Amino acid sequence: MATLPEITALLGEPRFNWSDPAPWIELEQELGIEFPADFREIVDAYGSIEINRQLYLTHPAGHLLHSLGEDIRGDLELWREEDMAEFLPSPAGANPGELMPVASATTGEAIFLRIPDNPSSPWRVVVQEFDSPAWTLYEMTFSEWLLAYLKGRDVTLRARNLAPDGPVYEFLP
Repeated sequence: MATLPEITALLGEPRFNWSDPAPWIELEQELGIEFPADFREIVDAYGSIEINRQLYLTHPAGHLLHSLGEDIRGDLELWREEDMAEFLPSPAGANPGELMPVASATTGEAIFLRIPDNPSSPWRVVVQEFDSPAWTLYEMTFSEWLLAYLKGRDVTLRARNLAPDGPVYEFLP
């Protein structure tokens, strides 16, 4: 699994550094899941940000304008609609094998965490290209997927032209 120091080495020092688990606990109780530790660690370190003017990550803290909980609720509603569900490899939701929407991109992709079939299995990443019926399952954790993205590897999102001088991030307004 990729580590936060590997991501920080490419993306830069985090400036959010959240330490209160309460917003996560509340969101996880509402959804009936426990997010993977690597996802929580990255989002707690960086907060609600835009990476490479392309990828949006949001934090569950309620005082933020861009909230992970609000994003997930809206995205679950969207992806559960009959005409949208057909574009995913499995249903959007919080049950084993289902997809939890956790990030989005300005270029039209939706990023999901695939809930493991059993507690000992790892979480995986699914990227759906919103402008087409195409989706890709990545047999990697969220931190591994994000690290690959930051290194410019093909993980559906293409960022080289949006961040030609290397990975950058800024807080969402």
